[in-house]
Amino acid sequence: MAVLLAAVFLAGLPFCSADTTPSSPSVSPRKPRSLPWQQPSPPDFPSTAAPNGIAGDRRPPPSSIPPSSVVFPVYGNVYPDGFYYVSINIGDPPKPYFLDIDTGSDVTWLQCDAPCIRCSQGPHPLYRPAKKRLVPCEDPLCAALHESTNHEAGCGIPEQCDYEIQYQDHGSSIGVLLSDSFALRLTNSSLAQPTLAFGCGYDQQAGPSSGPNGRSPTDGVLGLGSGKVSILSQLSELGICRSVVGHCLSRQSVGFMFFGENVVPPRSVTWIPMARNAAHGYYSPGVAGVYAGKQQLGVRQAVVFDSGSSYTYFNDQLYQSLLSAVIIDISKSKTPLKEAPEDKALPHCWKGSRPFKSVLDLRKYFRPLTLSFGNGKAPALMEIPPENYFIVTRQGNACLGVLNGDEVGLGGLNVIGDISMQDVMVVYDNERQRIGWARVAGCGRLPKFANSPL
Repeated sequence: MAVLLAAVFLAGLPFCSADTTPSSPSVSPRKPRSLPWQQPSPPDFPSTAAPNGIAGDRRPPPSSIPPSSVVFPVYGNVYPDGFYYVSINIGDPPKPYFLDIDTGSDVTWLQCDAPCIRCSQGPHPLYRPAKKRLVPCEDPLCAALHESTNHEAGCGIPEQCDYEIQYQDHGSSIGVLLSDSFALRLTNSSLAQPTLAFGCGYDQQAGPSSGPNGRSPTDGVLGLGSGKVSILSQLSELGICRSVVGHCLSRQSVGFMFFGENVVPPRSVTWIPMARNAAHGYYSPGVAGVYAGKQQLGVRQAVVFDSGSSYTYFNDQLYQSLLSAVIIDISKSKTPLKEAPEDKALPHCWKGSRPFKSVLDLRKYFRPLTLSFGNGKAPALMEIPPENYFIVTRQGNACLGVLNGDEVGLGGLNVIGDISMQDVMVVYDNERQRIGWARVAGCGRLPKFANSPL
């Protein structure tokens, strides 16, 4: 399970594909270090930052061409893998890297051979940085990075911008900020190759969801927050696309993600003003009433959306109310389910008279959940059917995919994770400060202009 909320120090939630398994003993204290290429002389940076704040970047000249969009296929699932990722081509020549998509953090980073102190074996060779790619401490994006990660120590070395990110599942990444070319196929059919800043992670600490044998299913994390250091914000600053990001996570393991507003359907989207969580800056549609059928589960509470969390998390009060409602549903069923404590996939599992073949079979046992946002006679409603808060395990049992956030240190935060956003297009519109969603027949059908490998 991944939790990629960037822990203020916060960055994503239950399966964190940022997780890595250390290949060497713990290093303490963990301090920024001067990278080998800085000895005996620092890299040849210009004395001032480039116009867009990224050293060595070339801002495109003013153009009348309107911003476009980028669409990426998204791969993965909630169960059994517990994460969703995209493939992005980085470098010159461009090379593919798999990145865990995470709306709960701003910073994008790759496992990096700088050399690497602790890195897990990923799907691709470690990213190899060049010394000219370092972003110096004086660059404005360095200050933005430190703001996003609550980093108060400044830079240990003026020639580089150090970072440390800690995730809710106790995974972490230490590294430096650098810049390189991203190859992006736009929906207007053109190829953009902007130079963007991202993290070179040379010291990763594993969370509990790392793969077997020290392997990691991804090469790093794609931070999709609205902070200035995020890839989305940098693309918006360059005029390549608007500051809008969305995803459609499929239950069938292939969906899509997009930057820009061209992919957003003009109708059928339910919109709610974006309410920024003052403590963490997560994407939040604000306070919601939570209902199981027509039964309200406790008082109205604030929620956040986080694609870095594979499951949904409720605080203890809301979680216990939901669990009670689920048990009532089971007791009223014509074919009662029995507890399945032997199934360790999730804390609460039940089995039927025969194994369930599909999560859709659970509709006849459980009520849909509804999140009701806003006040007045026309609230914005987000329905969460049983297939979006249960999983069916390999053993054919039904397990509750909503977990107790207090038990993992979320401090009362209610997080809507991937399981509850499957087959729903979710849009985070930073331009208009709103969040929208639309239930679709399936996310497996990509929009016309999907970003394909180059």
